[in-house]
Amino acid sequence: MQIVGVSFDSYQRNNDWAIQEGMQFELWTDESRELALYYGAASSPTQGSASRISFLLDEDGYVALEYPQVSTGVHPAQVLEDCQALFGD
Repeated sequence: MQIVGVSFDSYQRNNDWAIQEGMQFELWTDESRELALYYGAASSPTQGSASRISFLLDEDGYVALEYPQVSTGVHPAQVLEDCQALFGD
């Protein structure tokens, strides 16, 4: 399993934030909003910030589950539970 975060921020800003927060997963830069537009996290290439959404992709890159609204307090535990149910321990 691989965890990837995506942000509109620059590589340097993402990198600085990831170090500051101790993130242990990849954080991609989407300054062009290409991924956000594709997955529905943005409705315009000029949108200032992305909607907070998540997707679980299977090993072939297909969407297995979509989380259209994310509550940061409970979301990580929910995703872990769903990953275990879908993909095993």
